[in-house]
Amino acid sequence: MKFSVFQLSRIGGRKKNEDRAGYTYTQGAAIFLVADGLGGHPAGEVASQLGLQVVMSMFHEQAKPTLHDVPSFMRDAMMAAHQNLVAYAMGHSMVDTPSTTMVIAIIQDHQVYVGHCGDSRMYLVRDEDVFMQTTDHSMLMRGSASGEGEGVSRHTLYNCLGASDAPFVDVSDPAPLHFRDRLLLCSDGLWGSVGEADIVQWMSKHNVADASAGLMELALQRGGAHNDNATLITVAWEEPDNAGLV
Repeated sequence: MKFSVFQLSRIGGRKKNEDRAGYTYTQGAAIFLVADGLGGHPAGEVASQLGLQVVMSMFHEQAKPTLHDVPSFMRDAMMAAHQNLVAYAMGHSMVDTPSTTMVIAIIQDHQVYVGHCGDSRMYLVRDEDVFMQTTDHSMLMRGSASGEGEGVSRHTLYNCLGASDAPFVDVSDPAPLHFRDRLLLCSDGLWGSVGEADIVQWMSKHNVADASAGLMELALQRGGAHNDNATLITVAWEEPDNAGLV
């Protein structure tokens, strides 16, 4: 595997940063993750950090050097994170369980798999086109689908890790990666202030470090003094399409 990666997180206008991001890889697989601890819930930063640790630990245990079943791993790992959050709340006598969104991208066998719970997003940028690989688990998106979304806040989620109702994990079909494809994983503090045209502009014309800095600066400028925590990971797939072919 050959890829470039860069991650960036900013506190925005909040008192603390409840977002977490990370990545790791083996010879045959790579995982990228963004988690956004829910504001208004207790210990949002604990939720996102604990979720990150659980998933990354399971990846290292199971990727030897590849995962046997990527979709099953995503579902099992996020549910394990959820169960750890519930156990944490019980162990600390908390009335409410710390909660977090999570989006995961796994690259294996020249394909990218995406799993998510909540409204943290993953985009795939190819040339000058962008494909959103996730659908927000928000009341706004649910209402839009049913025609009842008017007046509903995009911040209200019906699915997240740590929720009182058992969460579910959406996993997309694997997408083949092409040379110079770009991936963007981000929290709503980033995508809420930048549009798809901005994402294409920065991701298709700049390296991952410059694209990350440019998108972050744009989000913070537009979001102003009250902008949410903003976090992103950008990935550039650098392996030629004919790699390994004779």
